[in-house]
Order: sequence, then structure tokens, then C-alpha cells
Amino acid sequence: MTTLVYSHAACLEHHPGPSHPESPERLIAVLRALRAPEFAALQWRDAPLGTREQLELIHDPAFIDEVADLAPQRGYVPLDGGDTVMSPGSWEAVMRCVGAACAGVDAVMDTAADAEIRKVFCATRPCGHHAEPARAMGFCIFNQAAIAAAYACDAYELERVALVDFDVHHGNGTQAAFYNRPELFYASSHQSPFYPGTGAQSETGVDHNIVNVPLPRGCDSAQFRSRIETEMLPAIRRFNPQLMIISAGFDAHRLDPLAGLNLEDEDFHWITAELMRIADASCEGRIVSILEGGYSMDGLASGTAAHLRALMG
Repeated sequence: MTTLVYSHAACLEHHPGPSHPESPERLIAVLRALRAPEFAALQWRDAPLGTREQLELIHDPAFIDEVADLAPQRGYVPLDGGDTVMSPGSWEAVMRCVGAACAGVDAVMDTAADAEIRKVFCATRPCGHHAEPARAMGFCIFNQAAIAAAYACDAYELERVALVDFDVHHGNGTQAAFYNRPELFYASSHQSPFYPGTGAQSETGVDHNIVNVPLPRGCDSAQFRSRIETEMLPAIRRFNPQLMIISAGFDAHRLDPLAGLNLEDEDFHWITAELMRIADASCEGRIVSILEGGYSMDGLASGTAAHLRALMG
């Protein structure tokens, strides 16, 4: 089976400002890592532009209009104080993020006899899991991972799509979008207490379709794996997804300067392999993984590489 990567040069043109952690250098580091000889078998495609219809699967029309109207021709426009900022290239960048995520769903759902793609990685930015249906926040403008899950239900009439998030921050935007939609399952491991302040174990959704695994500052590999094995993986198995989406953040890496977990590259490989086993059993191995956070260039690059090593089998 082929592993496919969607990316686009436009994702380098989102500039939230000097010294902002969500810089183009993040994606440059990821792309450099994935161009190493060991990843020569990866297939690459340009991310298409997303559509208004795809955005509206998760986001309120008035919010979409507001973001489109605020997109600047020059300079910077803040959407939530200084965290989430748009520059002249931001609109196309986020629409490429949405387009990549939905094209990834199309690629893995292809039922043609010669279809070989069951794993997709979207090497795009900015990240998206903090973006709520009517609010941009936490470096995130639109929530491409949540959109991909909703798109799969809409376009392919799926009844169970799971989104698994191992970014160090809780994906409040994804949880808000999924909370009252039992066909969409969200599982998140994240540092707590920490930004954005959501993600308690008591937040379980309308039909226990939300599973939060809050981790204490300093959490190491052994504690992380134990909590994932006992709390998250059994819940995903019970849900029995027809498609799996991953919000792949690498800011839980021990090198990350903005957080306090102590995960290693091997932990990202391990959780990816565990999720692949579930996907193999429940949905013919179909996984669409979407880049989220990670602010140590070394940790981001090596964590992503470990993730792709697992996806490639």
C-alpha cells in the first residue's frame, strides 16, 4: 500500500508575525525530514483548495464570512488578540489545509479495484484543532481535521468516524464541533492543566463520543503509554470507526519549548502503530493524519518522521 502526502507551497505563506511560534520554519522542518532517503517511497500531491461547502460542514457561515472579510492585502490582522493572526497569504494557506484534509479522505475512501492508498499525511499549516465552529483561536483559523471527519460522513455516508488527537493541547474546537454529533468520536491526550483549559475526563459528549486523557506536566513515556492503553484505545475499539482521522501534534515531545510533557520519538511511532492496528481491524486501515502543533524544530521533525515510519509500515 502507498502512503500519500499532501502539501502545498502556499502553506509557507501564512505569516503570523515576527517571532511567532507558528512559523513557516515549522513546515520547512517537516518537509526536509520527509525528503530523506528513507521516505523515498512516499507519494506526493499538491493540496487542492478547499471549498465553502466543506468549511460549512463545521463552521458557521457568518464566521467564515468574517474571516474572509478580515483577510488582509498587506500587514497583519489579529483574530483573537496576538495568538491567531492573518497575513496576505493566510487565506490560501488555510484553504489548502482544508482541501488537503478532504482530498485525503477521498484518497483513502477510493474503492476502485486498483486503489492502493490507505494512509495519508497532510503536511500543511497552520494547525486547526483549536478553531471552534464560530471562533478562531490558539494559532488556528479553520479546523481542517474536524472538517475532514464531517466531510467523510457527508460525502461517503459514513456513520462512525473517529478523530484521535495527541497534540499536547486539548483540541477544544474539535470537541465543540463533535459534542452533540454521536457519529463523530473524539479522543484526545493532552497536558492538563494547560491551554486552552478544556479536556476534563468528565467532558464525554452526547453519547460518550468524547474521551479525554489529561496528562500531568512531566508525564513520561511509561505513563503516557499506560494511560493510552487503558483509557483511549479500548474506547476507540468500542466505537469501531469506519475511518480514522489523526490530529498529529508533536509538541508533547520532550524538546518542545512551549509545553511540559516528556515524550520521545518512539512514543509517536508507538501510538501511530496502535491506531493502525485498530484501523486495520475496523476500517481496512484507512487513516488520514493531519499536522497540528510542534514548536521545537528538531522535535517536530523527528516526531513527524517517527509517525510516518509507522504509517508506512
